[in-house]
Formats: sequence, structure tokens, C-alpha cells
Amino acid sequence: MQAMLDERPKSAPLRTIAEDGDDTGELLRQSRGGYIRIPEISRYPAAPGYIWGPPVRKVFAGTGDGVSLAAALHAPDPEEAFATICEGCGVSDADAAKVEIVIYLRSLGRWQEPTRRVVSTVHEITGVRDGKPTTRLLFAWDEATDRFVKQRR
Repeated sequence: MQAMLDERPKSAPLRTIAEDGDDTGELLRQSRGGYIRIPEISRYPAAPGYIWGPPVRKVFAGTGDGVSLAAALHAPDPEEAFATICEGCGVSDADAAKVEIVIYLRSLGRWQEPTRRVVSTVHEITGVRDGKPTTRLLFAWDEATDRFVKQRR
């Protein structure tokens, strides 16, 4: 996520929950024309910026109209990610549908000490209904050839 955010225009602000404060309303205001980042959507506040429920809903509701969202969470696919966002945190379909791209990073080796991480899939999100995303696979890692492959339409 950081590598992608580093490619934003230098004039585009970036505010991170906890790192830049905990007032989500103020962070959203400061993010106008740029990005707000949720370090982790997680039920367990294991580190600063790990948020769940009402704060997640507030951030999702405040994105769009000049504020883009970058967020991380643990899920093996878009369906489980949106279950966490919609069912777990109570984000509405309309707000969840503001997510345009879901990138799944896969850790190789023991999860405690991965030997490598790969971008496994990139999905476009074209809508959300009843907490379930409509997706289109754009890219996928081919493990056998260790190549990242653009999917045909």
C-alpha cells in the first residue's frame, strides 16, 4: 500500500488514522484532494490505527468527493474482505462500493516469518449488493511460472 501511495502527486495530502490523529472527521477534512489511510480494519486493536465498527463506517462515509481511501485488512479474497467491511463493521453497500480495487497480497512460507510476499490477485469492484461485491479479476499471479498475468476479458 505504501508503495502505491508514494506514487501519488506530491500535492495530494495523506493522513493516516492514529499516526496523524484519531479525530476521523478532522483527518477526512485534511485528506481532501488526497488520501486517508486505515492501517488495518481489525476487531482487535493490536496497533495504533487498527479500527473497527463506527470509526470504519465514518471513514467510508467520508470518502469520495475528493477523498480517496487506502485500507488494509486480512482476507483471502474480495468476498471475505467485504464481509468484514459490510457485515463486520456495518458499512453500507453504497459506501463499500466506493472501493474500486482490491489487491490480495499472499505471504509465502510460514506466516510468522514469510520468505516472500507476492501480489496474488487484483480485482476491480463494480458494485456491492447485500454486502457482496461484484468483481472482475484484472491480474493474477501464476504460481507455476512465477509471473503476474493480465486476465483476458
